[in-house]
Amino acid sequence: MSDNSGKILVVEDERDVAELVGFNLERAGYEVILAHDGLRGQELALKERPDLIVLDLMLPGKDGYSVFKDLRRDNRTSHTPVLMLTARAQTEDRIKGLEVGADDYLTKPFSPKELVLRVNAIMRRTESTPGSVEVSAGPFRLDKNNMSFYLNEERVDLTSTEFKLLLFLVERPDSAQDRNQLLRTVWGYSDEVHSRTLDTHMKRLRSKLGPYANLVETVRGIGYRLNVS
Repeated sequence: MSDNSGKILVVEDERDVAELVGFNLERAGYEVILAHDGLRGQELALKERPDLIVLDLMLPGKDGYSVFKDLRRDNRTSHTPVLMLTARAQTEDRIKGLEVGADDYLTKPFSPKELVLRVNAIMRRTESTPGSVEVSAGPFRLDKNNMSFYLNEERVDLTSTEFKLLLFLVERPDSAQDRNQLLRTVWGYSDEVHSRTLDTHMKRLRSKLGPYANLVETVRGIGYRLNVS
């Protein structure tokens, strides 16, 4: 019996694949909603407000990248975790998916067990943490319950990936953090693709920090550090 809970939207046009994904996620304890084209998937995402979306990229009606970008622009779904599921297995495609802000990327054919493990990992990372809801360091304040970030008390919009990266550093100020640890914390595991996109996410995060961008330091040969001392 699984302790998992939560609502997951699966947007997949191949019905046998959608049913396979749905069956395994339901068996793992999740409530599953299915959509078989991009437009319907986007409509259900806004209506049902799922806890996570499994999104195919090659969809009829509206492709997955377009659906993803529109969901990120809408306040109702801007922080909803997304696992991209696609037959596009090239490294460049995976990097593109992660760089636009997807929480993970799984290629077909896939192991249903691996899919469930990745979904579990994403759901654990996005759970709100009772107790110490807010964490601060220097001019940064982060609210973990609603994933809000404030820079000198002015709200700044971050993607869920940017938020998780900054939170990891803010909770460990003035201490160099290893790249692999950052990768495992944010994406669940470390590999070459995620390592390459980590730097892109950091670059985008710094661009949103304005005059405080230099507080996020690159520590050569190690990773990154938040310097607020």
